[in-house]
Amino acid sequence: MSSISDFKSKVATDFARPNLFVCELNFPSTFTDQATLKELGTFTVKAANLPATQLGTVEVPYRGRVLKIAGDRTFEPWTITIMNDKNFRLRDAFEKWTESIQAYAQNVTTAGTNIQNYYADMFVSQLDRNTSDVTTAASNGLAKNASQGAQGIPHQTLREYRFVDVFPTNISAIDLDFGSNDAIEEFTVEMQVQYWQVSNRGPKKG
Repeated sequence: MSSISDFKSKVATDFARPNLFVCELNFPSTFTDQATLKELGTFTVKAANLPATQLGTVEVPYRGRVLKIAGDRTFEPWTITIMNDKNFRLRDAFEKWTESIQAYAQNVTTAGTNIQNYYADMFVSQLDRNTSDVTTAASNGLAKNASQGAQGIPHQTLREYRFVDVFPTNISAIDLDFGSNDAIEEFTVEMQVQYWQVSNRGPKKG
């Protein structure tokens, strides 16, 4: 039977932590303040997720039994939770994005006849808590994968997912309440995803 020491030896490189991540929010080219919105998003996106992998199955019946073969792949919506700043900058940007796809007052679009005008790519990265890995990454030519964290401490990117051609379909309500003391406003945004891909698998661990 394996001991705790055996377990420790197998996980010597530590585990990934769910609170070490960063999101890169991109908006359609019609937004002139994309850089500002992207920077704000790296600080105010409170929660996100690494995507699930879903592959359908086709069940083929044969003489009382069922043969399962691989079906089509599907991609679930991607949802993020944002801490709302008092200028409502990100919320306003997402509201304008959905309005450009379809106006509030009438069934028209300002995004134009080319659907590419309202797509954008989003990224979510899992970060390493071991800052010494950044030095190793630099020597291996992977320094570009490092991002600045608190007090300028760099984090190595362990894995990055790219969500391709997304657009928002649901911006949640913000509940207002006289009894909500010691709290800040938050809202979620659900985005449809054409597909996702692993854009960085991180440095190889020996």
